Amino acid sequence: MVVPRLIERKRDGGALSGDEWRELIAHYATGAVPDYQMAAMAMAVLFRGLTDEELAALTGAMLDSGERLPRSATGGRRIDKHSTGGVGDKTSLILAPLLAACGVAVPMMSGRGLGHTGGTLDKLESIPGFTTRMPLSEAVRQLDAIGVVMFGQTEEIVPADRRLYALRDVTGTVESIPLITASIMSKKLAEQLDGLVLDVKVGSGAFLPNIADARTLARTMVGVGERAGCRTVAILTAMDRPLGRTAGNAIEVVESIAAMRGEAAGDPMEVTLALGAEMLLLAGGATGRGEAVQILKSAIRSGAALERFREVIRWQGGDPEVVDHPERLPRAPEIREVRVGRSGRMPPLSPRVLGEMIVAMGGGRRMAADAVDPAVGLEILPRAGQSVAAGDVLAIVHARTPASADDAELTLRRALDHAWQEDAEPLPLLLERITHDHAAPYGDPAWEH
Repeated sequence: MVVPRLIERKRDGGALSGDEWRELIAHYATGAVPDYQMAAMAMAVLFRGLTDEELAALTGAMLDSGERLPRSATGGRRIDKHSTGGVGDKTSLILAPLLAACGVAVPMMSGRGLGHTGGTLDKLESIPGFTTRMPLSEAVRQLDAIGVVMFGQTEEIVPADRRLYALRDVTGTVESIPLITASIMSKKLAEQLDGLVLDVKVGSGAFLPNIADARTLARTMVGVGERAGCRTVAILTAMDRPLGRTAGNAIEVVESIAAMRGEAAGDPMEVTLALGAEMLLLAGGATGRGEAVQILKSAIRSGAALERFREVIRWQGGDPEVVDHPERLPRAPEIREVRVGRSGRMPPLSPRVLGEMIVAMGGGRRMAADAVDPAVGLEILPRAGQSVAAGDVLAIVHARTPASADDAELTLRRALDHAWQEDAEPLPLLLERITHDHAAPYGDPAWEH
C-alpha cells in the first residue's frame, strides 16, 4: 500500500477499493500511517465524497479496528438513539431509562460536549459520583441486569475513530458527510444493535444548519445502518432555538428528572416521545405510533421511568438521592434574572450563541481536555412564538461569578435584540421522518402506523 497514491486517486475523484480502505484504516489505527497523510485523505474525502461501497468499507474498517459490545443470552432487542448535537438537548437522559422501563435494552454510548453543543456524558457526570467510564464487560453486566447502561466510548471500541475524529477536529474536515457517517455509525454498530433512531438536527444551532445537508446526512446514515443489518430510522428536528427550558449540565438533569416525573411538557417531551415511539416500534414493543406513545406516557405516569433512572445512577456510582432531591446537584453561586426590555413575540434565540456563552461561563469545552463546570447554565422562560411583555423574565443565568453573569446577561440581550431584528419564524419542531425506503414530512399519513 502506497498511501500517497491512494490520496492522489481520491483527490482526483477516483475510488478506493474495500481492501484499500481496510488496510489504510488498520495501519492508521496502529500508527503506521501518520496523521499528516490521513489529514490529506480526509480533505480529499471532504471535497470528493465517497461511493456507497467506499463508505461501507470505511465504516466497516473503523468498526473492525476495535471490539464490539458482547451480546448475551439473556439480552432483549437492543435499540439506541443518537443525536447530531444541539443546545439544551437532554432527550437522551430521559429516553434511555424510559425505554428500559418499557422492556427495551438500551446500550447508550454517548459523547462529551465539544464546541457550542452539550454532551450527554457531561450532564450525567454532574451527578455526584456518577461514572461513565467502564469496561465492556461491566457495561454488558449492567445492561443485562437493568436493561440500560449510559457510558462513553472506551479504548476498546472503534479506536480508529478516536484518532480520526481528533484529527478532523483540527484540520477543517468535521463537516464531511461521509466522515460524519462513518464516525457515528461505526460506534453505533459496535453496540451490536437491532435498531437505531437518529435525531438529525436542522437550523442555526446544528452542525449542518441547511435542511438539504441534514437530509443527505440522515439518508446516508440510514443506508449504512440498513446495509449492516441494523434497522435505522432518522427524524429531522429543529435546532434553531435551544431545546427546552434549560441549557447546561446539572440544570438539564433537573429538567430531565422533572420530565420523568411527568412535570414537564413542551418541546423536549414532544421530541422525546417522537424518538421514543420509533425506538419502541423498532423493538417490536408496539404495533403503531399511537400505541407506542401511550406506552411511554404510562411508564412515566407509573414512576417506572424515574425508578429506572434511579437504578442507572446507583449502578454507575452516583448519588440516587438526586432523583428525589435535585437540589443535591451542583448549584452555581450567582443566580441572576434577565428581563425583557420590550413587548413583542418571542423570537427563536440562536442556540449557537447561547451554547458559546455557556462554554465561556465554563459549562463546556473549547479544547477536549478542558474541565467543565457542572453548575453553570441557563434557564430560558418564554418559548419561541410566545407573547412577552416588557419586564417579563427572559432568562435566569446560573454563573460562577458576578463578572461571568454580567457577560452572560450582555450576550443574552444582544442575542434577543438580533433575534427581534431577524423576526424569523421558528422551524417546526419535527420536520421529516426518513427510512431506507421512504421520506416524508413528520406526521404524514403515508407512514403513520
